[in-house]
Amino acid sequence: MKIHTQPNAELQKLAILIQPMDGVAMLTSQEPDGALVSRPMAPLEMDDHGAIWFFTDRNSAKVEQLNTLNLSFSDAERGTYVSLCGHGDLESDRSHIKRLWSPLARPWFPDGTDSENLTLLKFTPSAAEYWDAVDTKMVHLFATAVSVIAARPIGMGDHGRIDQL
Repeated sequence: MKIHTQPNAELQKLAILIQPMDGVAMLTSQEPDGALVSRPMAPLEMDDHGAIWFFTDRNSAKVEQLNTLNLSFSDAERGTYVSLCGHGDLESDRSHIKRLWSPLARPWFPDGTDSENLTLLKFTPSAAEYWDAVDTKMVHLFATAVSVIAARPIGMGDHGRIDQL
């Protein structure tokens, strides 16, 4: 995922956390009956306003569920997790689609950038929560063991919440 320079410290923090986790994110939306549904999405770009862009099919059910979304990134190896609340919008600007195009999207869009139903999903975050564990597995295991003995979290890394992005 290409990450642009962010306009404030909060978005810069998020960009640093998610940069190594750019393979797949889970996008969760709410169906009309209230059920939550999650699906894997490949992030393409974090623009200079903090919005995260994806390719999607304009006929997908999720395009009717963009008012309230959650986007989560996970890197269990590093012990880093990011959960973003926000909303989505669709954009069909062909020049933007061409700029973000990757051959990895061809299985879903066989005609490339000319695929009839190819559109962009822009996820705009409004708040975030993150967990960033200590650096190495050994230190993390030690911190976990000490926390169990002490019956409270000790040295478990950084956790924060960012409201009003």
